[in-house]
Amino acid sequence: MTTGPAAPSPAWEARSAALWAAFDDHEPADFRALVQGLVDELPRGHPLIAFELACANDSTGRPDRAAPLYRTALAGGLDPYRERRAHIQLASTLRNLGELAESIALLRAERAKDPAGLDDATRGLGDAVDAVLALALTDAGREREAVALAVGALARHLPRYNRSTAGYAAALVAPEPGPH
Repeated sequence: MTTGPAAPSPAWEARSAALWAAFDDHEPADFRALVQGLVDELPRGHPLIAFELACANDSTGRPDRAAPLYRTALAGGLDPYRERRAHIQLASTLRNLGELAESIALLRAERAKDPAGLDDATRGLGDAVDAVLALALTDAGREREAVALAVGALARHLPRYNRSTAGYAAALVAPEPGPH
C-alpha cells in the first residue's frame, strides 16, 4: 500500500477552514495572498499547495490559472475527499472556460465511481457532481438531460414523491418508442 504526503496538522486544517469561512471578508488579491501564506507552511511539493491555490484562483475569478493547479494537485495525490472536490472544481472551471467535453467527461467519471468504495464525506459530494454536470450539460445544449439529472438528484431529498419524481426524471431522457 502506498501512502501520499503527510496530512497537514489539525491546526493548519482549522486555520484553512477559518480562512475559507471568511472568504467574503477579503478582496480577491488579499485572499489569494492569505492562501499563499497558509500553503507556504506546507512542505515543498505537497499537493495541497496546488489544490488550495487552485481553489483560491478559481473562487476569485481566475479559472485560467486554477485549471493547471487542479491538474497538478490531482497528479500529486490528494486524499479521497479533496480528490473528488478537485475533480468537481476542475470540471466546473473547464465549463467556465468553454471546455465542455472534458468537463462532462470528468463528471461522468466521478458519477461512475462505486459509492460503496467511498467514505461518507466523499460520497456526500455526489449531488455536487450532479449539479455541476447539469450545468455543463445545459451549456452543451443538452437541457433535457441536465434537468433529468438535477430532478433525479433532488428526488432523493424530497420528503415525499421520491419514487415518482425519480421516474419522471428518468422519463425525460428515455428513448421515445419507435413505430411498430
